Amino acid sequence: MATPSDFDALEREIADSLFDFQPTYGVDLGRHEYDGRLPDYSVESTERWASRADSLLHRLDAIDSVVLPADRRVDRFLLRLLLEGSLFDLRDARRLERNPMTYLGIVSATPYLVREYLPAADRARSVVAVLRGVSALTDQGRRRLRGPLPKPFVETALAIAGGLGGHFAEAEAFCAGAGLAAEATEARAAAVAAVAGFSDWLRTEELPRADADFALGAAGFQRLLFVREGVEAPFADLERAGRRDLARNRARLDAIAHDEHVPVSALIVRLHRDRPTAEGLLDTARGYVEECRRLVESKELASIPGPVDCRVAETPVWARTMSTASMDSPGPFEAGSTQGVYYVTLVDPAWGEEQREEWLRMMNRPMLRNTAVHEVYPGHYLQALHFRATAGSLARKVYRSPAFVEGWAHYCEQLAIEAGIGPSGVDAEVVQLLDALLRDCRLLAAIGMHTAGWTVEMATDLFEREAFLERLPAQREALRGTFDPEYYCYTLGKLAIVDARHRHLSDRFGGRLRDFHDALLRSGCPPVGLLDGLLGADATASTAAPA
Repeated sequence: MATPSDFDALEREIADSLFDFQPTYGVDLGRHEYDGRLPDYSVESTERWASRADSLLHRLDAIDSVVLPADRRVDRFLLRLLLEGSLFDLRDARRLERNPMTYLGIVSATPYLVREYLPAADRARSVVAVLRGVSALTDQGRRRLRGPLPKPFVETALAIAGGLGGHFAEAEAFCAGAGLAAEATEARAAAVAAVAGFSDWLRTEELPRADADFALGAAGFQRLLFVREGVEAPFADLERAGRRDLARNRARLDAIAHDEHVPVSALIVRLHRDRPTAEGLLDTARGYVEECRRLVESKELASIPGPVDCRVAETPVWARTMSTASMDSPGPFEAGSTQGVYYVTLVDPAWGEEQREEWLRMMNRPMLRNTAVHEVYPGHYLQALHFRATAGSLARKVYRSPAFVEGWAHYCEQLAIEAGIGPSGVDAEVVQLLDALLRDCRLLAAIGMHTAGWTVEMATDLFEREAFLERLPAQREALRGTFDPEYYCYTLGKLAIVDARHRHLSDRFGGRLRDFHDALLRSGCPPVGLLDGLLGADATASTAAPA
């Protein structure tokens, strides 16, 4: 019979195999022995890894859970999901045969540019290695992709490719400053040529015959919920929960408009008027980070493990087209620089007056405050501080549930309103509700498009009607759902956390929010299907959908 020490060894072997398969994930977590490596997506390599994963799963199943303590039984389940999730991507979703974005979105030098965890010359060598690996990756894509491909996938891949040239130029400049100018110039030229050739092939060969067949299907979507989040409840239950949440949020927004004696559209216009100047945008964002930190401390919402080191900075050039604001937090294995960087996208000096004003309307003060809640305190950055401070197992440090990560940050937006963030008035809550409606629509669009035959146009109409988006952003949200059905994770995670709070806050935590939130964050980033078990009396996977 296998022993706990056998399980410990298998845990390490599974983690190593996952990092070998996806080395960039290891880098994100702070495992810098994988620096500079891109995945090998050749058929031979992935089939070899899948066979190894099957063997690891068999060995994992052979370990009788009776010999393991309760917390390690949870870890056994996490390891299972880690392996089955990667196998789902390979065999069920067939991403390497269907999605050209897979070969482009992973090409990034960002982890080596944003944090000084090693001397610049060492990080620059990793950047050069990444650039040199682009050609092999795109060649693998051309050999593996099997058309007709879904048209939204091809169009989005072409858009990503169009932005990589600027990213590669920034990477080359960093390397030149670190003394590797010649190597970086040569590597960048090869990477640019590889991406250009891949783009030309997509545009001329695949785009003309691309189709609208993007859906996972009902069975695939149900399987996705399990391998990512341990959720076994029918997705129809999740859809009903999402519709109830949308109705709650919409009713509250309508009530605010009624009390203010204006339509919802007027509330949105009022938000747009309350905006910083282009020159003051970054300082405004810094002020809100401090305001949010004080709120967490004064209202005792959660502990803030030290040391705290969060820098607010302008979004790098290569990421401006994809982000309004984002948080880059140190991973749980990071032993170098532990600084977090909160990026805010500023007004581009090349923009005309109309585009500048449009951007500043979107980056209004209530929105910036709500974004600081989501990205920094008590959202992603605070979550990362707890993740690093908790002496969790290897499995818990490796596993990152999308619904827990994004669900926590989305839940924090509601939590901040409950705690009374912002000046008197309703604008802070209006922004929170608009964001909640957007996330509700993402969940419903994902389910509709992947299980019920919704078209992109049907999803676009939902975002326009229920999330109050204008036509272009509504279309972009709908298109995202074709290749990212997991954008259901915001609402799924928030509802799971709200449900866990309802079940356990009073009985187990005596109504003390800080104790409840600390316990939640100490659990790592577990699949939300486990939350009730982790916070309750037992540690088994929950099959219930959020209420």
